[in-house]
Amino acid sequence: MLRLLAFLLVISSAATAVARDWQVVPEGDALAITLEQAEAGDIIRLAPGTYQGPIEINVSLVLDGLGHAHIKGNENGSVIVVNAKDVTVRGVTVTGSGSDRENRDAGIITGKGADRALIENNILLGNLVGVDIHGTKNALVQHNKIEGRLDHRMNDRGNGIYVWNATGSKVIGNDIRYGRDGIFVNTSKKNEFTGNRMRDLRFAIHYMHANNSIVRNNVSLGNHLGYAIMYSDNVVIEGNLSRGDRDHGIMLNYTNKSTVLGNRIEEGGEKCVFIYNAHKNDFSRNLFSQCQIGIHFTAGSERNSFVSNAFVSNRTQVKYVGSKWVDWSVDGKGNYWSDHAAFDLDGNGIADAAYRPNDIMDHVLWTQPAAKSLLGSPAVQLIRWSQSAFPALLPGGVVDRAPLMQPDLPTLTQWEEN
Repeated sequence: MLRLLAFLLVISSAATAVARDWQVVPEGDALAITLEQAEAGDIIRLAPGTYQGPIEINVSLVLDGLGHAHIKGNENGSVIVVNAKDVTVRGVTVTGSGSDRENRDAGIITGKGADRALIENNILLGNLVGVDIHGTKNALVQHNKIEGRLDHRMNDRGNGIYVWNATGSKVIGNDIRYGRDGIFVNTSKKNEFTGNRMRDLRFAIHYMHANNSIVRNNVSLGNHLGYAIMYSDNVVIEGNLSRGDRDHGIMLNYTNKSTVLGNRIEEGGEKCVFIYNAHKNDFSRNLFSQCQIGIHFTAGSERNSFVSNAFVSNRTQVKYVGSKWVDWSVDGKGNYWSDHAAFDLDGNGIADAAYRPNDIMDHVLWTQPAAKSLLGSPAVQLIRWSQSAFPALLPGGVVDRAPLMQPDLPTLTQWEEN
């Protein structure tokens, strides 16, 4: 009977007489007992303190930690398991998941049938996976702080948010750090990932088989790779920031008919953008700045459009090996190139001479790296002078026939100064 005194039952007003409002204190099994007795539509409010997990939510209710409640798992399995539709979990700190990668032990997991789950304003610390949206339709995960584990190698850690077979998911405004990938999406469609910040991870957003989705206004800081969009079609990648990511800012791998618009990829490592066997994608108004390579795309990538992008201070602006010319201008408008010694006699904002980022020596160096020892030789200087004087000698590759005189830079995101 003492356990029954651990919570106070408050009956709601007549307008909401069907639902009950439970006030729970952190004593004994009070939370578990309340969850067993609660019915659909109830609200469970937690007083400040630590509550023992794991727990399961099997009816449609609201679990509200009010920003001061801590649910602590026993380091075995997931801490909060949501099995019912229309469940809200908010305002709780969640720790103590297990470490089983095969079962995806998580701080919070919503399963098949837990449609329209709302997971918001929680703090998830040191769990293998932060939030696992697993087979849930139309889930919303927003404004959570998630910090993963640091006691495993990066590839052995869990993801901040894992979305699997979860049509219509929205992941908005979360702050994710450590772990493996910030947001990992697999076999889902019609999703939206907006306004998230991801730091100190392998990939910020890792996308596989996720068609007809939106990746917008996110921030990737100091990760190995920013936005890895793979095996997906009709994705909108808009207004994102990648700063200081080690390998690539954006990677498109078997991604087609997508829009890459208004992103800032800067202070990167190896490549601002890597395009591998990706077709019919539109790149416009992006900034690619201060990477070893601005864009590297393979000969297997065809019919991609590039217009109004700014290539600024990359060691190599474009790396492309091909036998035919690929024109990076659309309707008389091209891109801005910081290393183009351009002039504009008619003042229309378009340079009067075409820009070709690569020459014969670039092709030689990419295929025969040992030739770098010859870069200072008179023979190499003669070849490059000959190409500048007689452009017909240039090999196939990228040409911008209407380069811009001034960059059209995208605006920064809300996270940039944080």
